[in-house]
Amino acid sequence: MSETTSTVRIVVGVDGSAASINALREGAKFAAELGGVVEAVAVWEAPAQQANYAAMGIDGFEDGARRILQDALFQAFGEAVPATVSARLVQGQAARALAHSAQGARMLIVGRRGHGGIRGLLLGSVSTAVVQQSPVPVLVVQ
Repeated sequence: MSETTSTVRIVVGVDGSAASINALREGAKFAAELGGVVEAVAVWEAPAQQANYAAMGIDGFEDGARRILQDALFQAFGEAVPATVSARLVQGQAARALAHSAQGARMLIVGRRGHGGIRGLLLGSVSTAVVQQSPVPVLVVQ
């Protein structure tokens, strides 16, 4: 009888906010304790009127998300990003893309609030939607 072992995968949503950097650190702690890996996911979405932005010289949304992801990894871990942490960019609507990325994972971790939203809310719109849409348990960190 052969046993199939699967690596514990923890997905962390990253938007560059302080809460998402804390989520990265928490994800790395859980992964270390469980002998697993962390997949840091940054989601980017082109605006509906992308041609208007391009006409104004505003573009590079994917590149901007890539820079935010790399900067967040540096802020969370410095130069020593653990070998168990990988990074991935996904295009789409944030909550839906994170929930999809978490399929088959042990857990999805997000920050309580990102850069947008209304001050004073306990949870941001993306973290609230992630809790509602995720196929796996969600940890929301400050």
